[in-house]
Amino acid sequence: MLNDAVLASMKKSVLCWLATADANGAPNVSPKEIFCAHGPNVVLMANLASPGSAENIAHNPNVCVSFVDPFVQKGFKLKGQARLLHESDEAFATLALPLTQLAGPRFPFRSLFAIEIDCVEPIIAPSYRLYPETSEARQVESAMKSYGVRPDTD
Repeated sequence: MLNDAVLASMKKSVLCWLATADANGAPNVSPKEIFCAHGPNVVLMANLASPGSAENIAHNPNVCVSFVDPFVQKGFKLKGQARLLHESDEAFATLALPLTQLAGPRFPFRSLFAIEIDCVEPIIAPSYRLYPETSEARQVESAMKSYGVRPDTD
């Protein structure tokens, strides 16, 4: 499910977005900074400051995770079921280890989201479909101009 392309895109992403819905179906999207793949179909996220996401998942475990490279304008949408694990849960220490390594001492956390992925879909900017001649290099060049940034030459 989480193939090499998905894993590579995930590793390049600074943030991902976790979409949840509350008991009434009202949506919420929350950025997540500390996340990683765990095996072929699980995504782990440190719960740094997301009481809304935690409450929503308690009522409705269906979630969507997305990450997009803002320069290439491609990424992935992952759908699945989430569960919240606390420090007191038996599996927490093992699952928290890779997140702790990513977070370092700056971002201590006492709970995490474990998301069992059952659907992966690519996210591709409309320009790739509308204009078949669109290339990743051109998208990066255009985005750099739009954002006023330059590539790192180091």
